[in-house]
Amino acid sequence: MSLNGDNVRFKANPPKPGKWRVNIVSSAEEDLFEIYQYVYFNDSEEKAEKLYSKLREKCLSLQEYPNRGRVPPELSLLGIGDFLELNYKPYRIIYQIIEKVVFIHCVLDGRRDMQKLLQERLIRE
Repeated sequence: MSLNGDNVRFKANPPKPGKWRVNIVSSAEEDLFEIYQYVYFNDSEEKAEKLYSKLREKCLSLQEYPNRGRVPPELSLLGIGDFLELNYKPYRIIYQIIEKVVFIHCVLDGRRDMQKLLQERLIRE
């Protein structure tokens, strides 16, 4: 990845037979890039690269057993149960399963006001 935009493309890997397809929607792509930028400018390029790789790996791990996530409690309180989350602390990966496709909608810092963020982001989409 590079901050000059050369390698800023987030594509889902084609699934292997028997695996689910994972699509990272544009808002989640932006989240990943913002996290990368924040760590890059406030810590180091090395740590930004490592965190980006780990978050992306966690997203793509949903190719296998995507139902292992849980409904985010903030959405459950609103009666919304069609989104799941996976954690890579302190980050929360919010996704939805439609047929054999996993759509990752956002990657958010769990230290923020999640109720407000999730309502704004997921109800809008």
